[in-house]
Amino acid sequence: MKKLHTASCLTLLFMFWGTLFLSTSVWGAKYELTRNSVENPEDVNAAEVSLFRVKLGDPEATAVESLVEEKISGVRAEQEGTFILLWDKENPTGAMAGVRITDGKVDLIFINNRFAHKVRGIFRHILTAKSLKEIRDLLGPEDFPNETLMGAKLLYEKKGFLVNFLDRQVNVEFCLGCPDLYSQF
Repeated sequence: MKKLHTASCLTLLFMFWGTLFLSTSVWGAKYELTRNSVENPEDVNAAEVSLFRVKLGDPEATAVESLVEEKISGVRAEQEGTFILLWDKENPTGAMAGVRITDGKVDLIFINNRFAHKVRGIFRHILTAKSLKEIRDLLGPEDFPNETLMGAKLLYEKKGFLVNFLDRQVNVEFCLGCPDLYSQF
């Protein structure tokens, strides 16, 4: 009887840990762009951002499985060269989000204003911003500004992302240590 009780307790414990492990591995990022409403810019870090469960550093197979092979409601995905691009089925005027794969791993996640209707949290506000002032009010001062007559690039290097602002076009790129992203500063 004592062995049966111990076995059932161990079974419940294993089930609890398995469920906990599965839930953190499936939605392991602190900020899933399409699920979590993170509003505080201090809580945003590129290492903890994911796009439909794909995070920076994930292997190519995980990205292809999550973005291309799985059906995402309202989204058409296609792989072109080193990029997996996500298109809005309702308005396919251009890619609204995607990832870049280098050396078999995801090294860049990007979103733009076409993705604003799907993203949650602070980046919904960023993608719909009408001015640089509005972006800076939301995110705070950038680490390295780069403004021109046409627009601006706001680099938040410590957080691992870059905001490109060109009139009404807004693009956010998440990357950790990408030399091509930071080389223009």
